[in-house]
Amino acid sequence: MIRLLGLQPTYMPNDVLEFEYTVSNIDRSTIAAVEVSVIWLTEGKGSEDMGVHFFQRVSGNSLAAIEWSKPQRLNVPLPESPLSYEGKILTISWCVRVRFYLSDGTELVAQEPFYLGTITKAV
Repeated sequence: MIRLLGLQPTYMPNDVLEFEYTVSNIDRSTIAAVEVSVIWLTEGKGSEDMGVHFFQRVSGNSLAAIEWSKPQRLNVPLPESPLSYEGKILTISWCVRVRFYLSDGTELVAQEPFYLGTITKAV
């Protein structure tokens, strides 16, 4: 589970995005790696694109040092662009993504969307 710690899911450029994630119902000994990212995605006519603003991977001995019983909290300064946009041809959206890689090859993914800037919608 991912939880944004702001009062609402809208952030301005250069704000600090504070969030935490927790893991439950997983045997902690089966976690091979965890990736946390803040990304933006474009959707529209044609191809889709993804940009990575923040990325952190934890694996190996670093996993053993994590107290999984407590929420894992991160602070990520946000960029000036691209701003969130909902148009007729193009949409730009932002999200926090946490991906758990388990030792049996299974991947578990959680995402939490948010807006960067005042959302602009096409008329």
